[in-house]
Amino acid sequence: MAGIKDVAKRAGVGVGTVSRMINDSGYVAVETREKIEIAMRELSYTPNELARNLFHKRTGIIAVLVPNVSNPFFAEFVDYVEAELYKAGFKMMLCNTVKASNAELEYLDMLNRHIVDGVITGVHSLDVEEYRKIHKPIVALDRYLGEHIPVVAVDHKEGGRLAAEALISNGCKKILHFRGTTTVESPYHERHYEFDRIMEKNHIKTYSYELKWNRFDPEYYLEVVEDVFSRGFDFDGVFAVDWLAIECMNEAIRRHLKIPRDVKFVAYDGTFITKMVEPKMTAVVQPVEGLARESVRLLRNLIGGKEYRNKQVVLGVQLRKGDTTIG
Repeated sequence: MAGIKDVAKRAGVGVGTVSRMINDSGYVAVETREKIEIAMRELSYTPNELARNLFHKRTGIIAVLVPNVSNPFFAEFVDYVEAELYKAGFKMMLCNTVKASNAELEYLDMLNRHIVDGVITGVHSLDVEEYRKIHKPIVALDRYLGEHIPVVAVDHKEGGRLAAEALISNGCKKILHFRGTTTVESPYHERHYEFDRIMEKNHIKTYSYELKWNRFDPEYYLEVVEDVFSRGFDFDGVFAVDWLAIECMNEAIRRHLKIPRDVKFVAYDGTFITKMVEPKMTAVVQPVEGLARESVRLLRNLIGGKEYRNKQVVLGVQLRKGDTTIG
Protein backbone atom coordinates (compact mmCIF):
# COMPACT_ATOMS: atom_id res chain seq x y z
CA MET A 1 0.00 0.00 0.00
CA ALA A 2 1.42 3.35 -1.07
CA GLY A 3 2.34 5.93 1.57
CA ILE A 4 3.08 9.62 1.59
CA LYS A 5 6.78 8.99 0.84
CA ASP A 6 5.84 7.04 -2.29
CA VAL A 7 3.65 9.92 -3.45
CA ALA A 8 6.44 12.43 -2.86
CA LYS A 9 8.93 10.28 -4.78
CA ARG A 10 6.56 9.76 -7.72
CA ALA A 11 5.76 13.50 -7.87
CA GLY A 12 9.41 14.51 -7.48
CA VAL A 13 8.78 16.70 -4.43
CA GLY A 14 9.51 16.57 -0.73
CA VAL A 15 7.34 14.77 1.83
CA GLY A 16 6.68 18.11 3.55
CA THR A 17 5.22 19.52 0.33
CA VAL A 18 2.80 16.61 0.01
CA SER A 19 1.85 17.00 3.66
CA ARG A 20 1.17 20.74 3.23
CA MET A 21 -1.16 20.05 0.32
CA ILE A 22 -3.04 17.23 2.01
CA ASN A 23 -3.52 19.17 5.25
CA ASP A 24 -3.97 22.54 3.52
CA SER A 25 -1.39 23.89 5.95
CA GLY A 26 0.75 26.04 3.65
CA TYR A 27 1.37 27.28 0.12
CA VAL A 28 1.85 24.74 -2.66
CA ALA A 29 2.20 25.94 -6.25
CA VAL A 30 -0.51 24.98 -8.72
CA GLU A 31 1.87 22.97 -10.92
CA THR A 32 3.19 21.09 -7.89
CA ARG A 33 -0.36 20.34 -6.74
CA GLU A 34 -1.15 18.83 -10.12
CA LYS A 35 1.93 16.60 -9.95
CA ILE A 36 0.99 15.41 -6.47
CA GLU A 37 -2.63 14.74 -7.50
CA ILE A 38 -1.46 12.70 -10.50
CA ALA A 39 0.90 10.70 -8.29
CA MET A 40 -1.86 10.05 -5.76
CA ARG A 41 -4.19 8.76 -8.50
CA GLU A 42 -1.51 6.54 -10.06
CA LEU A 43 -0.64 5.04 -6.69
CA SER A 44 -4.30 4.87 -5.51
CA TYR A 45 -3.22 6.80 -2.44
CA THR A 46 -5.94 7.96 -0.03
CA PRO A 47 -4.95 10.46 2.70
CA ASN A 48 -5.41 9.30 6.27
CA GLU A 49 -8.50 11.24 7.36
CA LEU A 50 -7.89 10.57 11.05
CA ALA A 51 -4.35 11.90 10.86
CA ARG A 52 -5.52 14.95 8.93
CA ASN A 53 -8.23 15.70 11.52
CA LEU A 54 -5.75 15.32 14.36
CA PHE A 55 -3.44 17.77 12.58
CA HIS A 56 -6.26 20.31 12.58
CA LYS A 57 -7.26 19.34 16.16
CA ARG A 58 -10.62 18.14 14.87
CA THR A 59 -12.27 14.74 14.68
CA GLY A 60 -14.96 15.60 12.16
CA ILE A 61 -17.51 13.86 14.42
CA ILE A 62 -20.56 15.38 16.12
CA ALA A 63 -22.38 13.56 18.93
CA VAL A 64 -26.18 13.80 18.79
CA LEU A 65 -27.85 12.91 22.09
CA VAL A 66 -31.49 11.81 22.16
CA PRO A 67 -33.41 9.80 24.76
CA ASN A 68 -34.66 7.12 22.37
CA VAL A 69 -34.49 7.03 18.58
CA SER A 70 -37.57 4.78 18.49
CA ASN A 71 -39.60 7.91 19.31
CA PRO A 72 -40.78 9.30 15.93
CA PHE A 73 -39.91 12.91 16.75
CA PHE A 74 -36.31 12.07 17.64
CA ALA A 75 -36.07 9.62 14.73
CA GLU A 76 -37.00 12.40 12.29
CA PHE A 77 -34.74 14.91 14.03
CA VAL A 78 -31.72 12.60 13.92
CA ASP A 79 -32.32 11.80 10.25
CA TYR A 80 -32.37 15.47 9.28
CA VAL A 81 -29.39 16.32 11.51
CA GLU A 82 -27.31 13.58 9.90
CA ALA A 83 -28.11 14.94 6.44
CA GLU A 84 -27.16 18.50 7.48
CA LEU A 85 -23.93 17.34 9.11
CA TYR A 86 -22.99 15.33 6.04
CA LYS A 87 -23.41 18.42 3.83
CA ALA A 88 -21.17 20.32 6.24
CA GLY A 89 -18.45 17.65 6.12
CA PHE A 90 -19.13 16.04 9.52
CA LYS A 91 -19.99 12.51 10.58
CA MET A 92 -22.64 11.84 13.23
CA MET A 93 -22.30 9.74 16.36
CA LEU A 94 -25.80 8.78 17.53
CA CYS A 95 -26.18 8.49 21.30
CA ASN A 96 -29.34 6.96 22.80
CA THR A 97 -29.28 7.78 26.50
CA VAL A 98 -32.51 6.39 27.95
CA LYS A 99 -31.11 2.89 28.62
CA ALA A 100 -28.33 3.99 31.00
CA SER A 101 -28.50 6.57 33.78
CA ASN A 102 -24.94 7.84 33.22
CA ALA A 103 -24.95 7.77 29.40
CA GLU A 104 -25.43 11.52 28.93
CA LEU A 105 -22.49 12.33 31.22
CA GLU A 106 -20.26 9.81 29.43
CA TYR A 107 -21.00 11.34 26.03
CA LEU A 108 -20.28 14.83 27.33
CA ASP A 109 -16.98 13.53 28.67
CA MET A 110 -16.13 12.54 25.09
CA LEU A 111 -16.44 16.21 24.16
CA ASN A 112 -14.04 17.15 26.94
CA ARG A 113 -11.57 14.52 25.75
CA HIS A 114 -11.68 15.79 22.13
CA ILE A 115 -13.24 12.58 20.81
CA VAL A 116 -16.02 14.63 19.21
CA ASP A 117 -16.01 18.24 17.99
CA GLY A 118 -19.39 19.17 19.39
CA VAL A 119 -22.70 17.99 20.82
CA ILE A 120 -26.33 18.52 19.86
CA THR A 121 -28.43 17.40 22.80
CA GLY A 122 -32.14 16.71 22.98
CA VAL A 123 -31.84 14.92 26.33
CA HIS A 124 -33.36 16.16 29.60
CA SER A 125 -31.86 13.75 32.12
CA LEU A 126 -28.64 15.42 33.29
CA ASP A 127 -28.42 18.25 35.79
CA VAL A 128 -27.81 21.66 34.22
CA GLU A 129 -24.72 22.18 36.39
CA GLU A 130 -22.88 19.46 34.45
CA TYR A 131 -23.33 21.44 31.25
CA ARG A 132 -22.23 24.67 32.87
CA LYS A 133 -18.85 23.10 33.57
CA ILE A 134 -18.26 22.60 29.84
CA HIS A 135 -17.19 25.50 27.67
CA LYS A 136 -17.12 23.71 24.34
CA PRO A 137 -19.51 23.56 21.37
CA ILE A 138 -22.97 22.42 22.54
CA VAL A 139 -26.40 23.21 21.12
CA ALA A 140 -29.55 22.29 23.06
CA LEU A 141 -32.89 21.25 21.62
CA ASP A 142 -35.78 22.50 23.74
CA ARG A 143 -33.86 22.96 26.99
CA TYR A 144 -32.14 25.80 28.83
CA LEU A 145 -28.64 24.67 29.83
CA GLY A 146 -26.80 27.92 30.50
CA GLU A 147 -25.99 31.29 28.98
CA HIS A 148 -23.20 29.95 26.76
CA ILE A 149 -25.34 27.17 25.22
CA PRO A 150 -27.73 28.26 22.44
CA VAL A 151 -31.22 26.74 22.31
CA VAL A 152 -33.27 25.72 19.28
CA ALA A 153 -37.02 25.42 19.85
CA VAL A 154 -40.40 26.20 18.34
CA ASP A 155 -43.08 28.67 19.39
CA HIS A 156 -44.67 26.26 21.88
CA LYS A 157 -47.03 28.92 23.18
CA GLU A 158 -48.50 29.20 19.69
CA GLY A 159 -48.65 25.42 19.50
CA GLY A 160 -50.65 25.25 22.72
CA ARG A 161 -53.02 27.92 21.42
CA LEU A 162 -53.61 26.13 18.12
CA ALA A 163 -54.36 22.85 19.88
CA ALA A 164 -56.73 24.45 22.40
CA GLU A 165 -58.66 26.38 19.78
CA ALA A 166 -58.97 23.31 17.54
CA LEU A 167 -60.61 21.30 20.33
CA ILE A 168 -62.83 24.16 21.52
CA SER A 169 -64.04 24.93 17.98
CA ASN A 170 -65.02 21.26 17.69
CA GLY A 171 -67.29 21.58 20.71
CA CYS A 172 -65.16 19.72 23.27
CA LYS A 173 -66.20 20.31 26.90
CA LYS A 174 -64.11 17.73 28.79
CA ILE A 175 -60.44 17.61 27.75
CA LEU A 176 -57.79 15.04 28.64
CA HIS A 177 -54.47 16.88 28.55
CA PHE A 178 -51.24 14.86 28.70
CA ARG A 179 -48.43 17.16 29.81
CA GLY A 180 -44.73 16.78 30.45
CA THR A 181 -43.29 17.00 33.92
CA THR A 182 -42.11 20.43 35.06
CA THR A 183 -39.02 18.90 36.72
CA VAL A 184 -36.86 20.26 33.89
CA GLU A 185 -36.89 23.89 32.71
CA SER A 186 -37.73 23.85 29.02
CA PRO A 187 -39.47 26.00 26.40
CA TYR A 188 -41.91 23.15 25.67
CA HIS A 189 -43.79 23.81 28.92
CA GLU A 190 -45.19 26.93 27.27
CA ARG A 191 -47.56 24.83 25.17
CA HIS A 192 -49.09 23.31 28.29
CA TYR A 193 -49.37 26.64 30.12
CA GLU A 194 -51.05 28.28 27.14
CA PHE A 195 -53.35 25.31 26.55
CA ASP A 196 -54.52 25.33 30.19
CA ARG A 197 -54.91 29.13 30.18
CA ILE A 198 -57.22 29.05 27.18
CA MET A 199 -59.24 26.16 28.59
CA GLU A 200 -59.71 27.95 31.90
CA LYS A 201 -60.67 31.17 30.11
CA ASN A 202 -63.37 29.29 28.20
CA HIS A 203 -64.55 27.36 31.28
CA ILE A 204 -63.61 24.01 29.75
CA LYS A 205 -63.10 21.14 32.20
CA THR A 206 -59.58 19.73 31.85
CA TYR A 207 -57.99 16.58 33.25
CA SER A 208 -54.22 17.12 33.36
CA TYR A 209 -52.20 13.92 33.32
CA GLU A 210 -48.53 14.58 34.14
CA LEU A 211 -46.16 12.16 32.45
CA LYS A 212 -43.00 10.80 34.04
CA TRP A 213 -39.70 12.55 33.52
CA ASN A 214 -37.67 11.46 30.48
CA ARG A 215 -40.04 8.69 29.36
CA PHE A 216 -40.68 8.62 25.63
CA ASP A 217 -40.93 4.87 24.99
CA PRO A 218 -43.98 3.04 23.60
CA GLU A 219 -44.17 0.69 26.58
CA TYR A 220 -44.68 3.63 28.91
CA TYR A 221 -47.34 5.18 26.67
CA LEU A 222 -49.29 1.91 26.73
CA GLU A 223 -49.12 1.92 30.53
CA VAL A 224 -50.41 5.50 30.59
CA VAL A 225 -53.34 4.74 28.30
CA GLU A 226 -54.29 1.69 30.35
CA ASP A 227 -54.16 3.80 33.52
CA VAL A 228 -56.33 6.54 32.00
CA PHE A 229 -59.10 4.23 30.86
CA SER A 230 -59.00 2.21 34.09
CA ARG A 231 -59.71 5.41 36.03
CA GLY A 232 -62.84 6.02 34.02
CA PHE A 233 -62.13 9.60 32.95
CA ASP A 234 -65.04 11.09 31.00
CA PHE A 235 -63.56 13.10 28.12
CA ASP A 236 -64.50 14.18 24.61
CA GLY A 237 -61.16 15.70 23.59
CA VAL A 238 -57.49 14.69 23.89
CA PHE A 239 -54.25 16.63 23.53
CA ALA A 240 -50.99 14.65 23.57
CA VAL A 241 -47.75 14.01 21.67
CA ASP A 242 -48.14 11.95 18.50
CA TRP A 243 -47.50 8.44 19.74
CA LEU A 244 -49.49 8.85 22.95
CA ALA A 245 -52.41 10.43 21.09
CA ILE A 246 -52.47 7.49 18.67
CA GLU A 247 -52.33 4.88 21.46
CA CYS A 248 -55.17 6.68 23.24
CA MET A 249 -57.21 6.83 20.03
CA ASN A 250 -56.63 3.12 19.38
CA GLU A 251 -57.93 2.25 22.84
CA ALA A 252 -60.95 4.51 22.36
CA ILE A 253 -61.77 2.69 19.12
CA ARG A 254 -61.38 -0.68 20.83
CA ARG A 255 -63.97 0.54 23.33
CA HIS A 256 -66.35 1.27 20.43
CA LEU A 257 -66.06 5.05 20.64
CA LYS A 258 -66.46 6.84 17.31
CA ILE A 259 -63.73 9.24 16.17
CA PRO A 260 -64.32 12.17 15.88
CA ARG A 261 -68.02 11.97 16.86
CA ASP A 262 -67.43 10.84 20.46
CA VAL A 263 -63.82 11.94 21.01
CA LYS A 264 -61.65 14.46 19.16
CA PHE A 265 -57.85 14.24 19.10
CA VAL A 266 -55.12 16.81 18.51
CA ALA A 267 -51.54 15.52 18.49
CA TYR A 268 -48.37 17.52 19.05
CA ASP A 269 -45.25 17.13 16.84
CA GLY A 270 -47.00 16.07 13.62
CA THR A 271 -44.45 13.41 12.64
CA PHE A 272 -44.95 10.84 9.90
CA ILE A 273 -46.92 8.46 12.13
CA THR A 274 -49.86 10.89 12.39
CA LYS A 275 -50.46 10.40 8.65
CA MET A 276 -50.11 6.61 8.76
CA VAL A 277 -53.09 5.91 11.04
CA GLU A 278 -56.81 5.87 10.31
CA PRO A 279 -58.40 8.21 10.97
CA LYS A 280 -55.47 10.53 10.18
CA MET A 281 -54.55 12.63 13.17
CA THR A 282 -55.09 16.38 13.41
CA ALA A 283 -51.74 17.70 14.65
CA VAL A 284 -49.71 20.73 15.63
CA VAL A 285 -46.67 20.27 13.40
CA GLN A 286 -43.17 21.10 14.53
CA PRO A 287 -40.77 21.92 11.64
CA VAL A 288 -38.34 19.11 12.48
CA GLU A 289 -36.17 19.68 9.42
CA GLY A 290 -35.82 23.35 10.35
CA LEU A 291 -34.91 22.46 13.94
CA ALA A 292 -32.18 20.15 12.65
CA ARG A 293 -30.87 22.75 10.20
CA GLU A 294 -30.67 25.48 12.85
CA SER A 295 -29.05 23.13 15.37
CA VAL A 296 -26.28 22.27 12.92
CA ARG A 297 -25.84 25.90 11.84
CA LEU A 298 -25.40 27.11 15.42
CA LEU A 299 -23.02 24.28 16.24
CA ARG A 300 -20.87 25.00 13.20
CA ASN A 301 -20.67 28.64 14.30
CA LEU A 302 -19.57 27.56 17.78
CA ILE A 303 -16.92 25.24 16.36
CA GLY A 304 -15.74 28.14 14.22
CA GLY A 305 -15.20 30.27 17.32
CA LYS A 306 -18.42 32.29 17.52
CA GLU A 307 -19.78 32.88 21.01
CA TYR A 308 -23.43 33.11 22.04
CA ARG A 309 -25.09 34.54 25.12
CA ASN A 310 -28.77 33.81 25.72
CA LYS A 311 -29.18 32.89 22.05
CA GLN A 312 -32.48 31.18 21.28
CA VAL A 313 -33.76 30.32 17.81
CA VAL A 314 -37.55 29.95 17.75
CA LEU A 315 -39.34 28.49 14.74
CA GLY A 316 -43.05 28.61 13.95
CA VAL A 317 -45.58 25.76 14.12
CA GLN A 318 -48.78 25.08 12.19
CA LEU A 319 -51.98 23.12 12.61
CA ARG A 320 -52.49 20.32 10.10
CA LYS A 321 -56.11 19.21 10.03
CA GLY A 322 -56.85 15.53 9.88
CA ASP A 323 -59.87 13.33 10.50
CA THR A 324 -59.74 13.28 14.30
CA THR A 325 -61.47 16.67 14.44
CA ILE A 326 -64.49 17.76 12.42
CA GLY A 327 -63.76 21.30 11.33
